Amino acid sequence: MMARRKMSLNELSDRVGITISNLSILKTGKAKAIRIETLDAICKALGCQPGDILEYSGEW
Repeated sequence: MMARRKMSLNELSDRVGITISNLSILKTGKAKAIRIETLDAICKALGCQPGDILEYSGEW
């Protein structure tokens, strides 16, 4: 979604208000959880829905 919007990790970090390292963890799929507020801010910045950026892996 970032590529579609031509937005860098730095720009998204500035818009969302979280660190680049935390965004990187989310982007690579290494995060175990995400706050609803963070997900909301990312979706607003990217102009998308949560389903556009989340994927269910079936692993716990």
